[in-house]
Amino acid sequence: MGFTTGFLGGVTLTSSILYLTIALHTKNRVTQAALLRQQRLVLTNTIEPIPPPPEPIAREAPVGLVEMAKDRWNRELETAVRKVYNTDWRRVREDAEDRVEGIIGRLRETK
Repeated sequence: MGFTTGFLGGVTLTSSILYLTIALHTKNRVTQAALLRQQRLVLTNTIEPIPPPPEPIAREAPVGLVEMAKDRWNRELETAVRKVYNTDWRRVREDAEDRVEGIIGRLRETK
């Protein structure tokens, strides 16, 4: 092996070892810094807890004409269904029978 080859090989080996050492040292420092920040946050929150975030505010959007029409339709439909549900159908039938009997009675009197 010649002088140049040996010199370049030594420089390469030394540079590689130096680079790996510095990279490992940097990685360790970054990890230690993250751990210290985490521990500081834990200790700070133990002494002075972070207040909870405020409740989100409900967003109110202006209602368009179509939505107003839908709401009115739903109210009308709901009113009709309630009226049908709350109707006493037996009484309606009896009233209709009484009217039909009255009409038939008047027709028989007129003959």
